[in-house]
Amino acid sequence: MTGYDVRIENHGSIVLVQPLTDTAREWLTANVGEDSMYFGGALVVEPRYLGELVDGMVSDGLNLFN
Repeated sequence: MTGYDVRIENHGSIVLVQPLTDTAREWLTANVGEDSMYFGGALVVEPRYLGELVDGMVSDGLNLFN
């Protein structure tokens, strides 16, 4: 998966947003609240919030793999 900053895994009721680069980790730290939940290094997101998160990552130049 070279060239990607973030991997998105849809698990039905949750989505895991796995940062693959330091740039992606820094972006999540800067743009996601401190009270967010992580699982194995991946941000846990409810599907209804994914669109806004993806829009923000893409507009800031991150490359996504899903």
